[in-house]
Amino acid sequence: MQAFTWHNAGSTMHIQLGIVIAAAIVGFTVGLTGMGGGALMTPILLIFFGINPTAAVSSDLVAAMIMKPVGGGVHIRRHTVRWEMVRWLCIGSIPAAFAGVMLLQQVGDPEAIEDATKTLLGITLLLAAGAMVFKSYLQGRRTAAARRAGIRPQAGTAPIHVRPLPTLVVGVLGGFLVGLTSVGSGSIIIVCLMLLYPTLRGAELVGTDLVQAIPLVSAAALAHILVGDFELGLTTNILVGALPAVWIGARMSSKAPDGVIRPALVFVLVATSLKLLGLPSLVLGGVLVVFALLALPIWGAIDAAAHPEPIWSRAGLDRRSWIRWQAWLAPIGVGFGVAVAYFARTRPQLVAAALVVETA
Repeated sequence: MQAFTWHNAGSTMHIQLGIVIAAAIVGFTVGLTGMGGGALMTPILLIFFGINPTAAVSSDLVAAMIMKPVGGGVHIRRHTVRWEMVRWLCIGSIPAAFAGVMLLQQVGDPEAIEDATKTLLGITLLLAAGAMVFKSYLQGRRTAAARRAGIRPQAGTAPIHVRPLPTLVVGVLGGFLVGLTSVGSGSIIIVCLMLLYPTLRGAELVGTDLVQAIPLVSAAALAHILVGDFELGLTTNILVGALPAVWIGARMSSKAPDGVIRPALVFVLVATSLKLLGLPSLVLGGVLVVFALLALPIWGAIDAAAHPEPIWSRAGLDRRSWIRWQAWLAPIGVGFGVAVAYFARTRPQLVAAALVVETA
């Protein structure tokens, strides 16, 4: 792997171009979609660069500690943060993050630590992929119901009764997963918040999750630094690529083709999780091909069904045909092509038609 070496006052810093590029891709994705970077960056470091699992987790956490405030600051300025939820989440997540790191260290044997970390990462990534699908499903149902009821998005924030104990439990779960694997702050917690507070607006969900993740990730990163498995050089490589990319992605987030990006993210999460769980490469390739051929048209059919009939009529499109062709042709692989056409052409027309209805 090509690398550049920086010499300064007797110290040496290696900039590995491959890691920088990978971090830039992940950072751009995080800025564009709001998804947590740990679900992508840590597996990439493990699989493609052969980084020690604990070093990958700790360096990714330290880098995230610096990147999270970029998105969080935007939401604070836009007043889309539920501070009472942040407080209860942090009370649970910060000590749980420390506990997760310490538990990982108590395994003792380095090889056992590697195996345990890979297994935990694989399981957590599968959970994150499922959570992402469920989150999109809930958002689609919520949006469709609001449109059928003629409800338009409101600029203000509605009063929501915060449930301290369940919110605290969500914080503990998310913090423990982050301490063990660096994954969870941007995927698992946000879905749990959707289940607990279904009336919470999307912007508030993202803003609250990003802000609570700042002390959570910082606590987990500090714990890794204290136990001595943090690598400055690796973290520097991640930040060199990710920081500018996060900023660019955040700037472009308002125009992000969300319906295309989320299926791609789920595919990446499933692929990396299965690899980390030890699935042989040949079998993994076959599983991923089948998964892609089936999952994308099924996702497309569900997404199409979430758009109510008046939106389809306004766009001049046949709702039943798009749902049927994707669902019926999925088992034989042909539905994949129909789904690609749906996400590339039909879905943007539906989004545009929905915006016309909401602004009318």
